[in-house]
Amino acid sequence: MKRTQQRKPVLLVSTRKGAFILRGDASRRTWTLTGPLFLGHVVHHLVLDSRDGRTLLMAARTGHLGPTVFRSTDFGKSWKEAERPPAFRKAGEGEQGRVVDHVFWLAPGHASEPGVWYAGTSPQGLFRSEDGGMTWEGVAGFNEHPMNGKWTGGPQDGTPDGPKLHSVLIDPRDAAHMYIGMSSGGVFESTDKGKDWRPLNKGCRADFLPTPEPEYGHDPHCVRLHPLQPDRLYQQNHCGIYRMDRSEGRWVRIGEKMPKKVGDIGFPIVLHPRDPDTAWVVPMDGGTVWPRVSPDGKPAVYVTRNAGKSWARQDKGLPKNQAWWTVKRQAMTADAHDPVGIYFATTGGEVWGSRTEGGAWTCVARHLPEIYSLEAAGFPG
Repeated sequence: MKRTQQRKPVLLVSTRKGAFILRGDASRRTWTLTGPLFLGHVVHHLVLDSRDGRTLLMAARTGHLGPTVFRSTDFGKSWKEAERPPAFRKAGEGEQGRVVDHVFWLAPGHASEPGVWYAGTSPQGLFRSEDGGMTWEGVAGFNEHPMNGKWTGGPQDGTPDGPKLHSVLIDPRDAAHMYIGMSSGGVFESTDKGKDWRPLNKGCRADFLPTPEPEYGHDPHCVRLHPLQPDRLYQQNHCGIYRMDRSEGRWVRIGEKMPKKVGDIGFPIVLHPRDPDTAWVVPMDGGTVWPRVSPDGKPAVYVTRNAGKSWARQDKGLPKNQAWWTVKRQAMTADAHDPVGIYFATTGGEVWGSRTEGGAWTCVARHLPEIYSLEAAGFPG
């Protein structure tokens, strides 16, 4: 019998001052850090194309080029800048124009469309490439939608470091079925490849608005769709942790089962690649002064293995106190090994990992710049 080629773990690290690559051995005990790539550039997202296993796209903001996208077809050995990066159309006379501040989120398209990528920006814009990320066009069905100004909050949006379109999710069963998340704005759904959109926020609170359960205006921090059960979605929201089973069409707040002292506020949420009932979060202080750090300086990951009916604390190996960590919405990921490896990164430049699905943690990298995103990948062993 032919043995399946083993794939060693790789972590793609995006930081305020460039990108780095962490390569692990087959046991995931030893890690080697390489980089930086594009030292000095703000890198918001570095993503492997899972369809070919070698193409990387990088969302970067440079001092002289502004917001752009870089592409590598040899796993980071060489790079080319997009010929036409994501940009809003030029405003007509008398129109309120928009300018992309940075490209925030990158997502490969459906498996049936090998050259397609999507990008989310700040301010909230959705863009599509059909040539592997070299040229980008705005998705007019969203960017030019008559409700766009109301959905996105308009120029008065007060999201720290800019409002963002993130969590671009493609239904693996149907390339035309998509979800997006916006901070601020909420979760939206399209069933015609982005030609039209509708809000998908029923059941989700927005305590910072006059109406606590509006149709739109919410602040999802991260939204995930399970690849084996695509009608199951999770989100870590400004106002809690939620799950939706699509047939019900309503979000259920599953974070209320978290310990009251810890709460259910945070930025990332990560799903088990083979179990739709298992998810991990990193709680942070949800107080009104917006510290967004580990509650009481005691960091922990929490896991549910029953779709949010209960949660368990996972802090073995993490500092017991005086660790005031912030973990951003893109800075947590999972590999596909068995048992699954879980990884998260902090704004203080540390990367932590667990080979035992959160049972015990070790620090695999230190002293990096502020980390914006962390993505698991793999390369042939």
